[in-house]
Amino acid sequence: MSHPKKERTLVIIKPDGVQRTLIGEIIQRFERAGLKMVGIKMVVPTPEHVEKHYTLDPEWRRITGEKTIASYVKKGETPWTTDPLEVTTVLLTTLKKYMASGPVIPMVWEGAHAAEVVKKITGITEPRTSDVGTIRGDFVLDSYMMADTDKRAVRNLVHASGSSAEAQMEIPHWFNENELIDYRLVQEQIIYDVNLDGIME
Repeated sequence: MSHPKKERTLVIIKPDGVQRTLIGEIIQRFERAGLKMVGIKMVVPTPEHVEKHYTLDPEWRRITGEKTIASYVKKGETPWTTDPLEVTTVLLTTLKKYMASGPVIPMVWEGAHAAEVVKKITGITEPRTSDVGTIRGDFVLDSYMMADTDKRAVRNLVHASGSSAEAQMEIPHWFNENELIDYRLVQEQIIYDVNLDGIME
């Protein structure tokens, strides 16, 4: 079993994040937490590539539909349908249009509990209910209700893998093995070294 510090996760700065010139701000949030970037590029994905990304996990459609419906109910609002698959049929169409509308920045981040830490920094999917201090909570006003009214995807700046297992499916979809770099950061000695050897040398 590999050490938790070697866990990797996928982050994509979406077209709205690029257009709002938040690339540096978003990267800085992950760096400040102690994560290490091991891959980055700029691409304009095709709708087909986007659809494949969201359907790598065969359960994505059901789970995402259920979460979206539950979010409406929790706020005392009426969802436009109670069928999770109907929700994600529409959602997938809008996501393909949104994600393929311009350049995105896929990145791979490495560090202890990387997927969990990135999710915490990013905030929950709907910016309206994301906590202050998270990327989505600090920089976006959007909501499921507004996106549904406008018949578009929620603009929430960033995609983050939902778990380490999800990241392991998503990373190879965006990066070849030779695009990911193994290297050491000086700060890793402070973050991970058991005895903090050498500080006073």
